[in-house]
Amino acid sequence: MNALPLPQPPESQKPRRSRAQQPLRRQVRSRVLAAEALIKLSVNALISTAAIAALTQLIPYGVTQQAKLKEIQTEVKTADTRVSRLKAAFNRNFDPHQASKVAQEQANVMPPDSRMVVLGDVEPPAQTAQATPAQNP
Repeated sequence: MNALPLPQPPESQKPRRSRAQQPLRRQVRSRVLAAEALIKLSVNALISTAAIAALTQLIPYGVTQQAKLKEIQTEVKTADTRVSRLKAAFNRNFDPHQASKVAQEQANVMPPDSRMVVLGDVEPPAQTAQATPAQNP
């Protein structure tokens, strides 16, 4: 309902570019993009080379560590069996019910009501009796 026309902002005049400049800018832009892609590829190749070199050094180290680990595991198993035997001997030595048996074994003392049995090579008495009269005449 206004009779007056609305004021329009002044039109700024854009400088017209020549058509010769537009292809040059496109060429420059494509060269920049190509250079950027080339730099990205070279950096990625460098990182990949470093990773491969590190892996070639780490793989033999890992193999030797696995061998050492297996060796240590076998030593641990033997130590575990030895420890279990020593624990059993310790429990036996300090068991109050078996204290007298252990003391007798370690001191080589026999209780007074037992007899010592000695095994040895002894000729039977019949053979010794026959051998002695033959030697006298």
